[in-house]
Amino acid sequence: MRQKAQILDENAMRRALMRLSHEIVEKNKGAKNLVFIGILRRGKSIAERVCGNVNTIEGISVPCGSIDIKFYRDDLTQVADSPEIREASLPFDVNGRDVVLFDDVLYTGRTARAAIEAIFRCGRPRSIQLAVLVDRGHRELPIRADYVGKNLPTARSELVEVRIPEYDGETGVFLMEPEAP
Repeated sequence: MRQKAQILDENAMRRALMRLSHEIVEKNKGAKNLVFIGILRRGKSIAERVCGNVNTIEGISVPCGSIDIKFYRDDLTQVADSPEIREASLPFDVNGRDVVLFDDVLYTGRTARAAIEAIFRCGRPRSIQLAVLVDRGHRELPIRADYVGKNLPTARSELVEVRIPEYDGETGVFLMEPEAP
């Protein structure tokens, strides 16, 4: 894959995450009943950044955790003949709480579906809302984001890369395309 375009630079990404933070607080009439859960890996970083923003905006500490969804995927049997199913765990109780689930890119909806299943293994939240940095379309399941940093129509052959310093050494969102033959 080669880089076709930079969609968001560091400043644009910071502004998009701040906008998401304000939208989440506004829709929920504050942050009192909220918990944030990021889908590993980059969803966790996005959740932590938005959590910091919301803590500053509201002056309260919103619990923030992460969830590994690889054992909740519907294509798991394609990965291994005898998959090992692990229980999800979070450092806080989700029962009766308003969960905001974070991911970097929303594509087919399968990752979000797996994350919702993992959250239900931990308890019964009052609601689950989905926040994504980029929605690129091409849904295969009836999943939609409640909060979107950037809508980006793409071709199925393209890839959206969210780069975060702790994993990639830089910050930004990039549109990648297959190498020409």
